[in-house]
Amino acid sequence: MSLLIVNDPLIVNDPPYGTERAYNALRLARALLEREGESVQIFLIGDGASNAKRGQKVPHGYYNIETMLEAVLSRGGALLDSGNYLPED
Repeated sequence: MSLLIVNDPLIVNDPPYGTERAYNALRLARALLEREGESVQIFLIGDGASNAKRGQKVPHGYYNIETMLEAVLSRGGALLDSGNYLPED
């Protein structure tokens, strides 16, 4: 078993739409990554794993979670699901 040391872990266990929890977690992740020396790992658990699904239909009035996740990842954030890195596709 390897030890994972994280600077700023965020746990998301809500689906991408219907609540603002995933949206707020991604906003926080982006803000943290703008600070020098910060690292962010987003753990997707339970319903939160559905946030990583590509090509979701965005309900009217909601932000695009896929775009927000891509912005976090492009700034060096890491995405984990059930303790494993999600495969890139």
